[in-house]
Formats: sequence, C-alpha cells, structure tokens
Amino acid sequence: MNVKNVTTLGVALGDRSYSIHIGSGILSRTGALLHDLSIKRVVVVSNPTVAAHWLAPIMRGLQDAAIAADTIMIPDGEAHKNQRTLDDVLTRLLQLRAERSTALVALGGGVVGDVTGFAAAIYQRGMPFIQVPTTLLAQVDSSVGGKTGINHPLGKNMIGAFHQPRLVVVDTDCLRTLPPRELAAGLAEVVKHGAIRDAVFFEWLENNVERLLASEPEALRHAIHASCLIKAAIVGEDEREGGVRALLNFGHTFGHAIETHAGYGAWLHGEAVGAGMVLAARLSARVRGLASADVDRLTALLRGLSVPTEAPTIPFARWMELMGRDKKVAAGRIRYVLLSAIGRAMVADDVDERELAEILM
Repeated sequence: MNVKNVTTLGVALGDRSYSIHIGSGILSRTGALLHDLSIKRVVVVSNPTVAAHWLAPIMRGLQDAAIAADTIMIPDGEAHKNQRTLDDVLTRLLQLRAERSTALVALGGGVVGDVTGFAAAIYQRGMPFIQVPTTLLAQVDSSVGGKTGINHPLGKNMIGAFHQPRLVVVDTDCLRTLPPRELAAGLAEVVKHGAIRDAVFFEWLENNVERLLASEPEALRHAIHASCLIKAAIVGEDEREGGVRALLNFGHTFGHAIETHAGYGAWLHGEAVGAGMVLAARLSARVRGLASADVDRLTALLRGLSVPTEAPTIPFARWMELMGRDKKVAAGRIRYVLLSAIGRAMVADDVDERELAEILM
C-alpha cells in the first residue's frame, strides 16, 4: 500500500502470506485493498457499538471500489463469543447466499475477529476473511496469526480453527473511541510482546507510560508496529503453535482460568492476561531464577498502565481444574510460559504443584 504514513508488515506463510497495514485514516481504503486482492463481494461482521462509529467509512470505501457488501451484526461482548452467535452468523451467510469466494470482513475487537474467522474457516469448508481490528488488543494480537474460535462454558477458546486472514487493516484512528479500560487491556498484550521477546521494547514502554495512557498517536503507532512485528515473526516461524508460538501465551494459562472462573466478560481478556503475567513472573522467579527486580519491573509497568496485577481469590483445586482443561495441556501436563529474564521466555511442563501453590494461595 503506497500511502504516506502507512506502515506495511508481512506475515510470511508461503502461499498464505499476507500483509498488515498500519496507519491513520486507512479504514476507508479497505475497499481498494480488497479490490487489489480480486475480491468482488464481502459480508462485514460487526457489532452495534463498533458499527455506530466505523461501519459507514468502510462501507463507503467498499462502494467506491465497486465491491458488493452485506452486513451481519452480532452482540457486543465476550459473553457472546459462543456457539449461538456462531450459528447466527452461519445462518445469515446461508440466507445471504454467500459463496465460497465471498470474503468475511471482521470489523471490531477480538470477539468479532475470532467468531468471524471461525465462521470463515468452516462455512463451505473455508472462505477468505479480512481482519479490520478496532480495539488495541485486537490490533496488536488477535487479528494476526489466524487463531479463530469460540468459548465453551468449560474453557476459553477451546473450539476453533487456524484460518489465516487474507489481509489485516489497522486504522489507529479507531482507538479514539476506545474506552480507557479497553485501552489498558490492549496495553497488557503490548507488554507481553516486550516481556517475551524484546527487552529494548519493554524498556521503551516503561519510558512512555504517560504517552500511551494519553493515547498519543505516535506512541500508540510505535507500540502497535513493534507488537505486530514480534507476532508476525513468531507466527511466520511457527504457524500452528508447535514450538516458539507457544511463548505468545505468556500469562494466558492463568488468565484464561481467571476469565472462565469469573464468567466471560467479567474480566476483559487483557486484564486477565495482565494478572496472569504477574503470576507467571512470580512462578518464574521461584522455578527459573527470574530476578526479583524483573518481577517488580513487570508488575510496576502493568500497574502504571492501569492493568490489574492481582488475580481474584480462587481455590487452588479450582485453579488446577481450570488450567488442566487449557488447550496448551500436553500429555496431561500443564505447560507454563515462564521468563528467565525480561525479553527471554521459555515453556515449562515440569512445575511442581507445591511451587505453584506458593504463588496461588
């Protein structure tokens, strides 16, 4: 995309490679980008909250590019990332007589992206989809990498598929309408990328807390670009989480347990991951020698960004029950992403329950 002030990154996956475009005011150019991909018809999936702000500009861009477009609205919130919502999307696709060549456009946050992507993966055994993330969390994490799915009452993201998007369009202007709580939740995932892979970026975050909380455009743009760069590199190396991609789950084993126990939507995903990262760091200090100063740095950064750092009170047996159902369990062993230092992460499945109990009780 040859437009001023737009950064383009690539996710290298052979014949399924795709671009991530990051810039201000590029939502209306989505139609032109889809035209370049020879897409002639789309169905835009969104929710009423997002649509009130951002549906009109994307629809104008599609019209200008002579791309036929229908819309599907789904309810807002993590509580609706379920089988019922997925069935509603599939029913509407059938009613609209969507074809295999029709592209689904996910306009919204992580819930919209995950449900839309899963529908695209299974409708007529696969159709193209486009990610147009409107929350910071979706822009830096869930829109990139092809993880799609829905929640189940017994576990988060337990039903889904890997289905890569054809394109990701990140318009930083969408963050202007993001509530402070949602911004903070997204910043937790930004911190995660620095914690597992890039100590220099982590330090930059520590030095730019005020700018990020104030939603300064250049600060947010840098945070998004750095996060997408890290995730694109990891996904390009390990698409289906057979190795290094598991590191992106830092804080998630604990975080998903928090979300499931509390009820989906009570904690935002980024909030639960933030508290989960602190628990993972404390565990890292006990079993992998992470310096206490690094635990303190991670905790202080998250607190500075208004991210919760203390998990709710959950009985230890319940922790173990929830984490034992996590999709990252292998051969019956819970796998934890731990740190040896800021910027260096590893996966461990040999954690003694007594060590775990010390940080959870």
